[in-house]
Amino acid sequence: MIRVLVAGLGNMGLSHALAYHANPEFRIVGLVNRSTPELPPALRDYPLSHDFAEALERLKPDLVCIATYSDSHADFALAAMRAGAHVFVEKPLATTVADAQRVVDCAHQTGRKLVVGYILRHHPSWQRLIAEARALGGPYVFRLNLNQQSSGPTWEVHKALMRTTPPIVDCGVHYVDVMCQITDAAPVEVRGMGLRLSDEIAPGMYNYGHFQVIFADGSVGWYEAGWGPMMSDTAFFVKDVVSPNGAVSIRMPDSARSDDIDTHTRTATLRIHRPGLGDRDLNMADEPGHQDLCDREQAFVARAIAGDIDLSRHMTDAVRSLAVCLAADESVRSGAPVKL
Repeated sequence: MIRVLVAGLGNMGLSHALAYHANPEFRIVGLVNRSTPELPPALRDYPLSHDFAEALERLKPDLVCIATYSDSHADFALAAMRAGAHVFVEKPLATTVADAQRVVDCAHQTGRKLVVGYILRHHPSWQRLIAEARALGGPYVFRLNLNQQSSGPTWEVHKALMRTTPPIVDCGVHYVDVMCQITDAAPVEVRGMGLRLSDEIAPGMYNYGHFQVIFADGSVGWYEAGWGPMMSDTAFFVKDVVSPNGAVSIRMPDSARSDDIDTHTRTATLRIHRPGLGDRDLNMADEPGHQDLCDREQAFVARAIAGDIDLSRHMTDAVRSLAVCLAADESVRSGAPVKL
């Protein structure tokens, strides 16, 4: 049984904690959060503390789940691995490429498993999209976005996230990871732009961003993300992969809501288009919801630990996707393209 300490009890931390609670391969030994959160009934009997370092030293877990704000990810992951624990860390892995590489290097040096929270890697529909796109052959055009017309509590969450991380980095790492899995090519240049659309966020932050990325194989892509009550929910979820031999696209129902966390992982229908052959639609109606995906993600963590799965490619892609998104942020702020 894997003894796990969960740090950070926001949306994702609670979902991961519920996954551990339901999976007999894990036993939660403690929860850590800076404040005292309202916990679901299933988690209320677990001990809660407010000091990560103290809990790590006292509980000596086999696995640490890090779902705190991104500016603490690297330090917490390093501390956990040096204390002998495996690590699951929510995306992004760190707030700088240097810190992300330090975490990966520590995983190699200590022999600890490091799994980054790319939840789409565990989604059967996204796995199918990647496989269908690769079958078409490159080079590729990637057209991806995730705009959220957030208000009320969701807008408060987004404003809290933007104290450290702009939208194009927070969610962008997911979709650059998908690009990297499809192309197998290194990103070489990034061009970004962004705009602050609200006085409710810091002057140095922006809640809308857009970037283009060029890959070594000639593939090109763009990603767009915006958060806030002013955002349009028209074409908020574009997921297209185009090649010389056709395209694979996610087609969402008209009822989809831009700020619904379950919507972000659903695909509804995959449309495969081939010139001269028309379109073929794959119905993905029975796909997993958000909690089921978290359950699958943590089941993979258990398999990685028990089966000593080689996570080298996973870690390389995590650093690579972060590098692209941080370069995009640098390009937004400098107004110039960034070479990788």
